Amino acid sequence: MTKNKEKTLNCPVEVTLSIIGKKWTALIVRDLLSGTKRFGELQNSLSGISPRTLSARLKDLETEKIIKKKVFKEIPLHVEYTLTPRGKDLHAIIDQMANWGAC
Repeated sequence: MTKNKEKTLNCPVEVTLSIIGKKWTALIVRDLLSGTKRFGELQNSLSGISPRTLSARLKDLETEKIIKKKVFKEIPLHVEYTLTPRGKDLHAIIDQMANWGAC
């Protein structure tokens, strides 16, 4: 978590929501739980997300060390996104959200 967020957030729930509470973010994490994905794969699985929003959310997740980005220096450019161990820790939260939503 960035230092600015550490100073302003006192509650662990607030901390978690500051990272995964933005629209689309939890769904991106959900999709990455099944393995590494390319930008286009994520965009296709998240119908309605704009490329700009997806890029912003991926950058936020990378900044928070939830995902790592691997760039392959080839033409056309090839980028893959994978959950870090910290990102994989969100699996239980995503599962609980799915269970709750299924009720």
